[in-house]
Amino acid sequence: MATAHLLRHTVENPCWYGSVMTADPLPRPADAEHLTKALRRSGAVGPACVSNVAVMSSLKKLRSHTLRLHLDYEGPTGDAPSSVILKMGHLDSAGHPSNTNDREIAFYRDIAPAMPARVVPRCFEAIDATDSTTWHLLLKDLTDSHFIATAWPLPPSLEQCESIVQAWARFHAAWWDHPRLGVSVGDATSWERHLGGFAERFECFTDRFGEFMPRERRDLYERLIEQTPHLLGRTRTHRNLTVIHGDAHWWNCFLQRPVNSEGVRFIDWESWHISTATMDLAYMMAMLWYPDRRRRMERPLLDLYHAELLTRGVSGYDRQALGDDYRLSALWLITRPVAQAMNNIPPGVWWNNLERIMPAVDDLGCRDLLS
Repeated sequence: MATAHLLRHTVENPCWYGSVMTADPLPRPADAEHLTKALRRSGAVGPACVSNVAVMSSLKKLRSHTLRLHLDYEGPTGDAPSSVILKMGHLDSAGHPSNTNDREIAFYRDIAPAMPARVVPRCFEAIDATDSTTWHLLLKDLTDSHFIATAWPLPPSLEQCESIVQAWARFHAAWWDHPRLGVSVGDATSWERHLGGFAERFECFTDRFGEFMPRERRDLYERLIEQTPHLLGRTRTHRNLTVIHGDAHWWNCFLQRPVNSEGVRFIDWESWHISTATMDLAYMMAMLWYPDRRRRMERPLLDLYHAELLTRGVSGYDRQALGDDYRLSALWLITRPVAQAMNNIPPGVWWNNLERIMPAVDDLGCRDLLS
C-alpha cells in the first residue's frame, strides 16, 4: 500500500513534496543515465536525455521505499513523462535484499503487458532483485491524472464504487479462463497452499485472542477447516477462474480526474494469484463494509459487475453462479483477519475486518455451505 499512500499524500498535500527534498544520494535506478535508458527501452522517450532528477516525495515502509521523481531533459521531450514513481526494496544489514517482491515484478513484467484493457499504471521498467541489488519498479506517476476517492477507512460514493467494480470486471474478463492460467501465469494451487497451514494459525490465534472467539465462532472456523477439502472443489474445476488482485481494497484504486479520460487504475500487485473473481469483490464489500452500507449496495454492484462481464465477452457464467461464488468467497475471507493478526497487522485492521465479515457470512447464508 506504500504507493497508494505516497500518491494520496502528495495529492492531498500539494506543497508537501516541496519540503521533503532529501540529501541522501539517489539510488541507482533513479540515476539520470539509468532512467534515460529505461524510458527509451519502454518507448516513453525519444532522443531526449534525462539531465536532472529531483526527489519530490519519499516514503519508506517496512517492505519498500517509494520515491516520486521529477525529471528534467536535454533535447526534444515530446510526451516524455515529467515525473515517475520509483518503488524499490530494501537491503538488509549484510547488503542483501530483505525481500524479493517477485510477485509484483512478475505481474508488471508478464501480465500487465498482455492485457487488452489497461487498468494498471504503465510500467517503464520491472527489475528483479539479485544477491546484492534490490528489486524495483518504474511506474507512471498518477498524481496529476488520478486520485484516491477517500481517506481510509471511509468508503467511496456509490458512483465511484460503480466505476471501480466495472473496471474490475474489465480486468477479470481479460484473464477469464485464459489458457495461460496456471501454465505461464500464476499457480492454480497457491490458494490451497495458503489454506494448508490455517488450522495451526487459528489455534495460535485462539490462544492469544480467545476472548474474541465465542463458541459459535469457533464452531464456524472448525467446520470450515474440516470442510476445506470439499470446498476447494470449486477452484479445482479450473473453470471460471481469473487473475485476482488479492488485496483489492478501495484505496488501491485510483479514479480519473475530470480532465483525464484514462479510467480507473489499480496498484500494489504484491498479492495477485489465480482464483474466482469474487474473492476481490467480497474483500471490497463483505469484509470492508459495515452491514448497513453492504446490505444497500452489495447486490446492485454485483449486478453491475456481472453485466460488465457479459459485455466483455464472458459466457457460461450466469448471475446465480456469481452469487454462489461470492458466498463462498465471503466464507473463505473469515480466514483473512486471523492471518492478519498472526502476521502482526495492527488490531485496527484485523479486528474491524473480523467484526465486518461475520455479519456478512450470516446475511449471505454462508454457513449453509458447510452443511
